[in-house]
Amino acid sequence: MNTACIAVGVLLCTGVAVAKDNLRVAYEWREMDFQYDSPDQRWSAIERGAFNPANVIPFGLEVYRQRLFVTLPRWRNGVPASLAYLDLNDTSTKMPALRPFPSWVSHSLSDADPELVSPFRVKADRCGRLWVLDSRIAGVLEQTKLYGPAQLLIYDLHNDDLLRRHILPMSQTKQNSFFANLAIEDADCDNTYAYAADLGSPGLVVYSWRDQESWRVQHHFFHPDPLAGNFSINDIEFQWDDGLYGLALSKPESDGFSTLYFHPLSSTMEFSVKTSVLRNKTLATSGAIYRDFKILGNRGVDAQAGAQFLDAETGVLFYTLPNLNSLGCWQTSKGYNVQDRIYSNNSSFVFPSDVKVDDERRLWVLVNQMQNFIYDELYPGSINFRIYMANVKDALEHTACEATKTLPDLVGKLGEVLRTNIKLKTATDEGSKSAAAALTMSVGALLLTLFSLL
Repeated sequence: MNTACIAVGVLLCTGVAVAKDNLRVAYEWREMDFQYDSPDQRWSAIERGAFNPANVIPFGLEVYRQRLFVTLPRWRNGVPASLAYLDLNDTSTKMPALRPFPSWVSHSLSDADPELVSPFRVKADRCGRLWVLDSRIAGVLEQTKLYGPAQLLIYDLHNDDLLRRHILPMSQTKQNSFFANLAIEDADCDNTYAYAADLGSPGLVVYSWRDQESWRVQHHFFHPDPLAGNFSINDIEFQWDDGLYGLALSKPESDGFSTLYFHPLSSTMEFSVKTSVLRNKTLATSGAIYRDFKILGNRGVDAQAGAQFLDAETGVLFYTLPNLNSLGCWQTSKGYNVQDRIYSNNSSFVFPSDVKVDDERRLWVLVNQMQNFIYDELYPGSINFRIYMANVKDALEHTACEATKTLPDLVGKLGEVLRTNIKLKTATDEGSKSAAAALTMSVGALLLTLFSLL
């Protein structure tokens, strides 16, 4: 455990500034590529300008079973598909070409009302559905074109059919609205809720699957901090004034509701609110919720956070730190001043954009050098995009977020040992002697640990 980080608190410590070896590169690309039906179709798309590899940047990720999904927003022309996936079973290359999801046709902008325009985040729920948050804004770095209000698309991942399409009502979007992050509360498949973050005109839109309606929540905690708008990433300096961005949900508590952790992008603060407040449409849209939102604390200098994800099993909140080229963590059972860095590297971990934990206990992080893509250029001869992966347990090892054995855990373990002792009584005399010796050592070690906690 990094005791220096615990003593100093938050991210002011530098004890883990060097990347740990247990977070490895799973995939990497110089430029993103797609699987076309034939090489001729690919070259034809390039010649027509429908596919310009230099204009494609991966932004969000999600993993469901054996598919890894990637969002590729249409910030510039030449992005043929804005949502695609790769097959995790195919280990033949670390630079796989992506397959459009759900089909090439779904990404056509020639339709009067395109199905998919420019999604930023996707989330697969426990019910086998893929939730897609689509800003429906293309060309934000060239000639901006709006295809309508932002929308939620929900697909059936068993057959990739579109189950539902919810276009946000005009009353829930503002002039500068830009929806870029998503969280899904899915403990009940028939009563699932989606939370969409508006960073452009700070606000939160809540969508009820059961009622098929949404509402907008306002709070001053969603707004950017004017003193936290300066970014400096690998000698590229810029200013952003982005509001609500990072969203992460805890597992359901005893009352059936979760806690939503959130922060603006241009901020070093973290906040929370119970979903019992957000899911009550009457209450959430009133002015009576002011004091229901909680201030958790400050991450420290230059610690503006991007995307985040809460691992329900360990209670650890993972969050990206683009200004520091790092991945941070906070064990939510501890005070907010006890945080650490999982990984940090100023050459290969530049601008972590998204983080997720899948059902197989794997931690995934997408890194995309977005500051170069927007303000400079990416060099096709270099590795520009990476997806890192690690087992959650390995990633947390020797950090302040590592799971520690509590007194109830050890008491439970002692109970297991004692139950084993009862079984040993029925064993042979010779076997009982050796087993009893091992039992004595195990009980002794457990008792020493118990006394050390008291």
